[in-house]
Amino acid sequence: MRSPVSIERVDTSTFKLSGAKSFFDALENVKGVQMITPSLGFRIINTRGFANTTNVRFTQLVDGVDNQAPHIGAPIGNALGPSDLDIEHVEIIPGTASALYGLNAINGLANFITKNPFTSTGVTVQQKTGINHVNDAETSAKLFSETSLRIAEKISNRFAFKLNGTLTKGYDWIADDRTDLNAAANVAAGIPGGVNNPGFDPTSGYGNESSNRKTVTLGGKQYVVARTGYLEKEVTDYHLQNIKADLGLVYKVNEQSTLTYTYRFADIDNIYQRSNRFALKDYILQQHALEFKNPVFQIRTYLTTENTGKSYNLRSAAENEDKSYKSDNNWYNDFTTGFNRAIAVTGTSAQQALITARQFADQGRLQPGTAAFADRLNALADVNNWDIGSALRVNDQLFHVEGQIDISKAISKNFKQSTGFDFLAGFDHRDYIIDPDGNYFVNPNSSKPNAAFTYGKTGGFLQAGKDLLNNTLRLTATLRADRNDYFNLKFNPRFTAVYSPVEEQNFRVSFQSGYRFPSIFEAFSNVNSGGVKRIGGLRVMSDGVLENSYLKNSIDAFQAAVKNDFNTQGLSTSAA
Repeated sequence: MRSPVSIERVDTSTFKLSGAKSFFDALENVKGVQMITPSLGFRIINTRGFANTTNVRFTQLVDGVDNQAPHIGAPIGNALGPSDLDIEHVEIIPGTASALYGLNAINGLANFITKNPFTSTGVTVQQKTGINHVNDAETSAKLFSETSLRIAEKISNRFAFKLNGTLTKGYDWIADDRTDLNAAANVAAGIPGGVNNPGFDPTSGYGNESSNRKTVTLGGKQYVVARTGYLEKEVTDYHLQNIKADLGLVYKVNEQSTLTYTYRFADIDNIYQRSNRFALKDYILQQHALEFKNPVFQIRTYLTTENTGKSYNLRSAAENEDKSYKSDNNWYNDFTTGFNRAIAVTGTSAQQALITARQFADQGRLQPGTAAFADRLNALADVNNWDIGSALRVNDQLFHVEGQIDISKAISKNFKQSTGFDFLAGFDHRDYIIDPDGNYFVNPNSSKPNAAFTYGKTGGFLQAGKDLLNNTLRLTATLRADRNDYFNLKFNPRFTAVYSPVEEQNFRVSFQSGYRFPSIFEAFSNVNSGGVKRIGGLRVMSDGVLENSYLKNSIDAFQAAVKNDFNTQGLSTSAA
């Protein structure tokens, strides 16, 4: 309770009493913790502040090691984390923790502490089985299964090891929301939103977004017309299979010093969501970590590698599946022809003609469930350009080294007792090694667009503490400095005071600031996303782009005003 920041500590006894399917899911019940659930196998922790499905503002550690996926800049749930059998306890810091843990821990931090193989030995097997999709109109009931194994042994007084493995299988929730996101598109033409809206854009459908529609003049009126597209459930399956394993080797150099090597592995087949939704297939994460630790100092280094395997973008898959049988120009020409033919028949309303026009333009369209549809979907998933394919092909690495020293103990083991002061210092350096794939990332050096490049940062902190008033008042001051390859030096201070008049009462006052650098996707993305170009925010990537552009909502408002005046006021397009 005398810690300079609030820490929520949750141990295995709490997890065992929870009805959640894993310790990770049970964290949702901890005070101040919120969980975002994009899919059955992918949940995101947050404590304070804004968050989304890629929560780069919250740091997630396993025994002090960041387990993020490098190109995302955030973890994929607990895909690379410990199993229920190996978790000892979880420490959560709600709110900014940047002073000691680095700049991205501005919403909070969670550290998963695993069991020590010297003290927790033996063979343990755990099987969990459940069922979901009960009374689901979309599908029959499905089994959920998670099998975990832990083997730990103390070989001698100096050496111990542990081995963990978990296989999770299930069937994810089916995304099938038909709410029209473009409901107002044709209101001026007398057509409300819904399935009969020629600009229909269902929430869980792709290939009919803003880049897949245009304004067409038909029968003296202007209509927003979208390509037909496909539903998400037609371009993916929701089978989930996640495999993870880890190996820990611990060697006691002496009674107080340990050397630990940890290897972690994850093979992910799961639905993942950020601005688009992705089907992760054979998505491989690996991590090697080495740590030396004693009461005076510790040093840790780790390398995380990422290979997205056969993963693909669901939106691009649907969009390019629809375009593969007929180009946009040909499709809209056929739509116009179909409308003109239908409206020429006496008694045909404009609404009926629009429906007939779509049926005419969609002739030859690949049908879900057919071999031809599946073959084309698989072919698109191997094309690494989202203008014409859907593949997600990323191979990146994260290298990190950090150290920390208790200066007080280094001076003398009685220094704190004799002076009331304690001093702590630390440093860290991190490099992302980015292998440009030509679609997701390119080298900002235009002369070497396909050459690997790095994105790094270096930081350090110094902390001083002092006990006063017969150890009832503790003051702490921390100053952290960080520098990124593309940003100037940034400082983050923290000042705290904890007053404890009696053992059971503690009053804390603190001030601290937080800052973060962009993830590599935010910094260097160069994505062709079906008529939309997503460019990283660093000046080296986007110089001149943002300064010479319009916001999408202003463009949409302008187009809506033109259509309204054309359809209701009788103005020409140019006059409107």
